[in-house]
Amino acid sequence: MEATSAAAASVFDHLEQAPEDPILGITVAYNKDPHPGKVNLGVGAYRTEEGKPLILNVVRRAEERLLADRSKNKEYLPITGLADFNKRSAMLILGSDSPAIVEKRLVTAQCLSGTGSLRVGAEFLARHYGVKLVFLPTPTWGNHFKVFMNAGLAVKTYRYYDNKTRGLDYEGMLEDIGAAPSGSVILLHACAHNPTGVDPTPQQWEGIRQAIRNRGHLPFFDSAYQGFASGSLDKDAHAVRTFVADGGECFIAQSFAKNLGLYGERVGALSIVTKSSGVATRVESQLKLVIRPMYSNPPIHGASIVALVLGDGDLFSEWTVELKGMADRIISMRHKLYDALRARGTPGDWTHILKQIGMFSFTGLNKEQVQFMTREYRIYMTLDGRISMAGLSLKTVPLLADAIHAAVTGAKA
Repeated sequence: MEATSAAAASVFDHLEQAPEDPILGITVAYNKDPHPGKVNLGVGAYRTEEGKPLILNVVRRAEERLLADRSKNKEYLPITGLADFNKRSAMLILGSDSPAIVEKRLVTAQCLSGTGSLRVGAEFLARHYGVKLVFLPTPTWGNHFKVFMNAGLAVKTYRYYDNKTRGLDYEGMLEDIGAAPSGSVILLHACAHNPTGVDPTPQQWEGIRQAIRNRGHLPFFDSAYQGFASGSLDKDAHAVRTFVADGGECFIAQSFAKNLGLYGERVGALSIVTKSSGVATRVESQLKLVIRPMYSNPPIHGASIVALVLGDGDLFSEWTVELKGMADRIISMRHKLYDALRARGTPGDWTHILKQIGMFSFTGLNKEQVQFMTREYRIYMTLDGRISMAGLSLKTVPLLADAIHAAVTGAKA
């Protein structure tokens, strides 16, 4: 009888059911929906015109070469990952002639995609940086809050998106950066801001850089979409490079999920730009002490793909063509959606869809309108009105335009 009672009880009976992740939960709901015309515009993953996941041809070629190379093995990587991957990742985001690289003021560690890179950076800051305060833009990717808070850092916000203009609240951003305690960590989206798709102009970036440096803040860039926003790797790295060129310090989290389609491989890098090579050496030694008890060392396969693509001239050229093709298709979807809304006479100014950049568009739709579109049109998206432009196609644009029109005008499907 005692054994039966023990078997019936759990030491975790006190746990409550946790809510689904607000973004990943959309896919769960989408998968449960049996409707044949359903559309998932919630999760940020590129889809082909046929609505299928895309494996880049350059990735297939790289994998074939890796498979054919009998000298490759599956031994553990060093704590900071694949050295060639780290070297080439830094060159990609900073430029091969970057002063930080030339002067060896840079530490790069392979991490578990963008999220893992942010998390390792947050843990390092919590241990070794004097100001335990991070400022995030309003709005930002929802996981940013948890990443930094779970590392033991305090999180506040600065103004970024202007709901009235559906553009950047530049003056509000500068004011909040100027009012933040000296030395605060300022999280910046390197390009293709998620979720709004609103990026500062080069001139505004210069003003932001000056405001951050004047207050002695530490910039932490999240670069998840290099090359995926404009189609140009160099253009999308502009903001990061201007901060590195001034000789100041910064953190950079990179992800290769989007721009190489390596979502499930979890390939990313954390780079820390310091004031001198001596500081960089000590930073690297302490960074290893953060990573080792966390996951020991990162996986080898995805990093090997990236290192090969970035290091081989022919593969790199092919990648830039495929990358621009993806970016151009997303831009085309923006124009198709805008034209479709105009054709329907949908109330409101929808030019922000064209002005925004990258994978996402912040439509301006409210929670009730989003729920209406999901209920009546089987269109799945985040409740803040963000849609993944990469999930659209020529077939689904008319359906989305119909849904938006109905939601805005209050019509029934």
